[in-house]
Amino acid sequence: MPQSSTPFSTVRPAMPRGVWVLGVVSLLMDVSSELAHSLLPLFLAGTLGVPVLAIGLIEGVAEATALICKVFSGTLSDWLGKRKPLVLLGYGLAAFSKPLFPLAGSAATVLLARFVDRVGKGVRGAPRDALIADITPPDIRGAAFGLRQSMDTVGAVLGPLLAIGLMLVYRDDIRSALWWSLPPALLAVAAIWLWVREPTGHGEKRASGPLFDRTTLSRFSVGFWGVAGLGAVFTLARFSEAFLVLRGAQLGLPLAWAPLVMVAMSISYALSAYPLGWLSDHVSRARLLQLSLLLLIAADLALGAAAGPAMLLAGALLWGLHLGCSQGLLSALVAQTAPPGLAGSAFGLFNLICGAATLLASALAGALWQAWGAAAAFHGGAAFAAAALLLGLVLRPLRQF
Repeated sequence: MPQSSTPFSTVRPAMPRGVWVLGVVSLLMDVSSELAHSLLPLFLAGTLGVPVLAIGLIEGVAEATALICKVFSGTLSDWLGKRKPLVLLGYGLAAFSKPLFPLAGSAATVLLARFVDRVGKGVRGAPRDALIADITPPDIRGAAFGLRQSMDTVGAVLGPLLAIGLMLVYRDDIRSALWWSLPPALLAVAAIWLWVREPTGHGEKRASGPLFDRTTLSRFSVGFWGVAGLGAVFTLARFSEAFLVLRGAQLGLPLAWAPLVMVAMSISYALSAYPLGWLSDHVSRARLLQLSLLLLIAADLALGAAAGPAMLLAGALLWGLHLGCSQGLLSALVAQTAPPGLAGSAFGLFNLICGAATLLASALAGALWQAWGAAAAFHGGAAFAAAALLLGLVLRPLRQF
């Protein structure tokens, strides 16, 4: 049976070099992605005149695509016995999509670019997470996933900051600023090509059998399905961060400074992800998940009630703390409950389930916003977070963690 915690006095293994390399790659790609994504809601709503409901659908389709693709890439990485080629392909697709944003003349082109970008994220996500699980001792997996997520989120801080600087330099010319998302994406691809290595002794190639069948599914435990179900409800409670940027613009932040909301959220996320991931290796993970949901409820209520920058930034900081408390932890739980040799498939299935929830969450948030205002969208998120909190309390398989 999986251990719920590891004593503080136990000597801990060193963090593998591969985790640090993948962390740097994530940092570079997030600089690229968050630079673009912090400006896209403003570009869609202002430059292209797209309504909020359509923005929600674009974000929902994009993020759901990323999560759904992970089931195929994760399973394929198990089947091939290789992770790096899929990781490289995924980051390459994301880099390819970046020039499409500044060239876009309609919402359809932005949707296409977001689709390609998120396919890339989906292709790389599960194999990358499975690779981290492959190379990291079980005793420090929470810390490893937290470290990668922290470095990823440092990029999520730097990207919007760069966007603010570029908007000031280019005097609110969003298209010119968006071109700068390409260089860090190319550097991320180069780093994978040069420095990411497959671990020795990885699982055997399984090309003689089907990618996925009923026998494979039967190997997944009740604990895994409980984690996947809870992850889906988490996703319903936390819609796209694009709505935070739109909320900032609605409350009067100047166009160039609207990405500051993403900066505040990402700083909080970056500072909390590693220490909370490390803490999850020592204490009850179920309690940390409950804490993360309380933080999300507080964030949604603050964002819904905000009438000025102070409450807006407080909500963004709480949102980031929620992410730091939950994202690496959920990844560690997936790795912990995955059947031997099926880590990629486990991450893929988890993200397939969360992908369906993502599409629904962003569409609902956009519809609530358009029909009853911004506060309704955030209050709806708080209601789903409360439902997730109750689900976590009653799901018996999760109490062992």
